[in-house]
Amino acid sequence: MALILLHQALWLTVLSSVPALFVLVGAVQYAPEAALELRGVRERVAIVADSAAGTSSDNHRFTLRTTDGDELEEKLIHDGDAWAPKVGDQLDVMRDPEGAVPMEQADDVDAAGRLEGLIGGTAGWTLIAVLAGWRGHVRRRRGRGESLLLQLA
Repeated sequence: MALILLHQALWLTVLSSVPALFVLVGAVQYAPEAALELRGVRERVAIVADSAAGTSSDNHRFTLRTTDGDELEEKLIHDGDAWAPKVGDQLDVMRDPEGAVPMEQADDVDAAGRLEGLIGGTAGWTLIAVLAGWRGHVRRRRGRGESLLLQLA
């Protein structure tokens, strides 16, 4: 909205939404995945119960048992039916022994990939901000592009 108001440039606003999405996703998902990667415990578990079994719900809460027979207190959460494991399946999971970060499937934990998205989005956003500033500077220099905010004032 600021780009539209300040520079009357809808194309810059649309263009800035792509790196904004990378920043949003990277910022939200990087910290938990980095914590799991650094201090997480990787375990092989078997699914012994599914809260959505026998219902039409797609919100699965799996009860897990380790190879030594202990049942984990924390449930593995899976929302959706695109790929839902079944009771009896075995999975590799990463869990935080302190319980601060929710458990994830081990092959889904990719902190380095999230960091790359976060850095790429930030760089893209910075480039667009410089481009918008330069465009505004050039338009003001030519005397054609006073912003909408200055015209309203």
